[in-house]
Parts: sequence; C-alpha cells; structure tokens
Amino acid sequence: MSAESPGLSDRFHYWRLRFRVWRGSRPFWAGLLTMLGGIPIAYLPYAQLTLGQLSLRMATTAGAGSLIIGVLLVTLGLTMWFQSIVRVFAGVAAILLALVSIPVSNLGGLLIGFLLAMFGGALSISWAPGKTAPEGSGQGARPAGTRTQAEPEPAGPVVQAGAPRPEPHAGGESAPADGTTLETNGGRHRAG
Repeated sequence: MSAESPGLSDRFHYWRLRFRVWRGSRPFWAGLLTMLGGIPIAYLPYAQLTLGQLSLRMATTAGAGSLIIGVLLVTLGLTMWFQSIVRVFAGVAAILLALVSIPVSNLGGLLIGFLLAMFGGALSISWAPGKTAPEGSGQGARPAGTRTQAEPEPAGPVVQAGAPRPEPHAGGESAPADGTTLETNGGRHRAG
C-alpha cells in the first residue's frame, strides 16, 4: 500500500494536462513576456532603490506615462492569453509601446522591460494556432487505396493486378490501352 493518496496524484496529472492543452492553444509565452515587460516599465519610475545608505530615486516627469505604458502592456499580455484571435494587433501594440517606453520610462525599464515586451510582441505576431487532426484519423496505418493530401497523384495510368498489359510497338514503347499514341520528342510527351 502506498503512503501517497492516488487521488491527489491523478488530480495533479489531470490539471497539468489541462494546463498544457490551454497553454498550447494560445500565445502563452508571448503574453507572459509582455506582462513581465510591463512590470519594470511601470514600477521603476516610482521605485526608491536603496544601496546601503545611498538612496536612489528615479522620479521622472513622465511617471504617469510610464505607468500607463506598463498597465497597457500587462493588459495586452492578458489579451494575448484570453483573446488569441487579436494576437497580431496585441503584438504590434506591444512592440510600439515598448519602443515608446525607451524615451518615456528610463530606457524602457532599464532595458529589461523593453526587451521583454519586444520579444513578447514578436512572439505574439509570429504565433499560429496548431492544426487539429480530423476525427477518426489516427497515427496507425491507413486503409488500402487511400492517400493523404501530401501524396501526389500517380504520374501514369494505374495498372491493377491481373489487368492486361499494352503490347509494345516496334520502337520499344508501349501504347496506352485507350487507343491513343504516345510520342516523345526531346523529353516532351504528346498524346494524340
């Protein structure tokens, strides 16, 4: 008998798989990086850093602008998560806000917020939803005679087993069964 409850392990496994599916159906990392980029942009202009007895305050005249940019970046990150249909707009807006944050917010949150927001916006623009497999298609073998879309059509006539083969002509070529002749001229084929 195990000292661990089997129900807890099963529930954790279930929620972990559910989170994995949720994360895969949206630009998760783009939204996370964009939100993380908004935090230093909004926070650093209002922060009072203390190094020993030295107090460093980064108060700028554009403190309100930095706060607005940071809040908008966090909002765009949440939008990427919960409204993935507008991911391209959110990505472009995140990139523009990150660029605006350079002069407004202490080099974009000491370049940390700027870089995180830029990467998040670029990931959001480049993300595409995965293609789902049609119902009933498995990883196993296909029934005989079926082709996928990736397989090309056969180049010549399909000869089934047991079908009579066309008789060769004097030139060594075989004539098609439908009565047309096949001529070759410098590698170009012509039926007629």
